[in-house]
Amino acid sequence: MSDNLRKGLGDQVSEKATPQSQKSYTQVAGENLSGAADKVAGAVQPEGDKSTTQKLGDSTRSGADKGQNQGSGLLDQAKEGLNNAANTISGKTSDASKQ
Repeated sequence: MSDNLRKGLGDQVSEKATPQSQKSYTQVAGENLSGAADKVAGAVQPEGDKSTTQKLGDSTRSGADKGQNQGSGLLDQAKEGLNNAANTISGKTSDASKQ
């Protein structure tokens, strides 16, 4: 099985980047169907036959799937990291302005 039978990484990113509220029911259904088919294809395709980008996409999706099962998706983890970074920066800025 080759990567040309798989959903491209760019397609996956653009689907996730577009808010669900801006998609039609047919778009959502199509994305769900193609996403499920891609998961199956990724699971049965040997690692040695995958391109670097497909390996990255599969591992990222696997991490996101595990995170969603635990109640915290990859997006939530990224938001938390950005919030922590912002708090650290604002705290240091605040400390510097007191001196």
